[in-house]
Amino acid sequence: MTGFHEALRSGTPRDRAPVSATDPARLVKRSVVVAGHRTSVSLEDAFWAELRRVAAARHTSINGLIAEIDENRSGNLSSAIRVFLLLNRVQET
Repeated sequence: MTGFHEALRSGTPRDRAPVSATDPARLVKRSVVVAGHRTSVSLEDAFWAELRRVAAARHTSINGLIAEIDENRSGNLSSAIRVFLLLNRVQET
């Protein structure tokens, strides 16, 4: 199993699906709380998995990490999350 597929399987039991049934490009909409307001964010499964990984590594919640990203964004929240995760991964290598 590749690291990519392992990351996809690292979610909570509620949102975890067998790797064979998971399409990393499938767009998933989830509700999050940002600045005390509930909003929805649409991201591909692969980005949700990476968001969980980064939040866990920083000992914070997904909502907390998204709030941090939200404070520094200038455009669309979903796009800001994708760019943040990409830049974070590049910095790790």
